[in-house]
Amino acid sequence: MNSGSVTIDALGRKCPIPIIMLAERINEVPLGAVITVLADDPAAYTDIPAWCRLKSHQFVGSLEIKPRGWAFNVRRSY
Repeated sequence: MNSGSVTIDALGRKCPIPIIMLAERINEVPLGAVITVLADDPAAYTDIPAWCRLKSHQFVGSLEIKPRGWAFNVRRSY
């Protein structure tokens, strides 16, 4: 599922750092492209989809990564 042309490694970072990192870097991908956030803070599992709704970007989905965490994919809408 990791189709992002930009991958943000937020593993080991606590809320709200993964969201801040995503917000700072979303414009690095072209419109319609996917950015991937790697995070292991349980709050990111709900915070990233909520941020996408709030900011009108498309939450594509998440994939559990072993041994811990998730890869979240977000499509840039504007």
